[in-house]
Amino acid sequence: MKKNYLNTPFTPPLIQFNGHLQTIIPSVFRKIQVNYKRDRIELPDGDFLDLDWVKKGNKKLIIVTHGLEGDSSRHYVTGMVHLFAENDFDALGWNCRSCSGEINRVPRFYHHGDAGDLKFVLEYVISLGYEEVYLSGFSMGGSLTLRLLGEYGSSVPSQVKGASVASVPLDLPSSVRELYKRGKRFYMNRFIKKLAKKIELKSRMFPDHPHLKFDNYWQEIKNFDDFDNRYTAPLHGYKNANDFYYQASAKPLLGEIKVPTLLVQAQNDPFLSAPCFDLGNAVSNKNLKLLMPVYGGHVGFQERGEKLSFMEKKTLEFFRQKAEI
Repeated sequence: MKKNYLNTPFTPPLIQFNGHLQTIIPSVFRKIQVNYKRDRIELPDGDFLDLDWVKKGNKKLIIVTHGLEGDSSRHYVTGMVHLFAENDFDALGWNCRSCSGEINRVPRFYHHGDAGDLKFVLEYVISLGYEEVYLSGFSMGGSLTLRLLGEYGSSVPSQVKGASVASVPLDLPSSVRELYKRGKRFYMNRFIKKLAKKIELKSRMFPDHPHLKFDNYWQEIKNFDDFDNRYTAPLHGYKNANDFYYQASAKPLLGEIKVPTLLVQAQNDPFLSAPCFDLGNAVSNKNLKLLMPVYGGHVGFQERGEKLSFMEKKTLEFFRQKAEI
């Protein structure tokens, strides 16, 4: 008989005694091996996406979307993929542009506010014949998942039965500011360094592009505002970094979501600001279920004595209950 995971208490490992450790330790040490088979699909603009599959011939599929500068090998993706592949689902961990180990072909990248690629992936898998599709996303991937559902609204494909997201910067402007605080800037610095490698490659691919200059990067790029003003905003049609942060936030779209959606935000998540812990004007949307465990960090959610994470167990049980699987 299956456990009722929705009633399972969540206690982190003893060594993970604060939000930073609950974020960092799983990221470094949690390893979930899956045997992916890669499929490359072509996009209308001449770019490509790499999709990593675990296929077992099921008619149900879970699509897992990674966070900023993550990929399909991240522990939170492989954990979810492995769990659902063992529970009568096919599973897909897709990689955003430039995140699969090969730089993408066009000047643009991916970002919090653009769910177009995820929509393309969703429509692609539906064309393969999947009868039930479930969405899972973490951090930026959670934002993309929520934006997709909000943008679809009432026209969401009937095959989409539910979604589960975690550690989502619902209010991007204030979440960005959270990482400027003392004791948190090292997270931002890590992202800036990883993004620098891709900008350097892009500058070589497009040496004459006005928004892909890498000269003086380390002198001029010290934080997210610097990076997004110089690269993200002009490359993707925003006025500036602030315009990008406000327009890319998922929170204004929550009221439009029409499928059962679980949102899990750990109260000690070092990435999240206070506005990320409420649904705003969407509080009356019966399709949304917000859980705020005391522990979990950012996309960590490791549970003492358990191989599965709190988030993985919650997601499996939520999808079972909503769809009566």
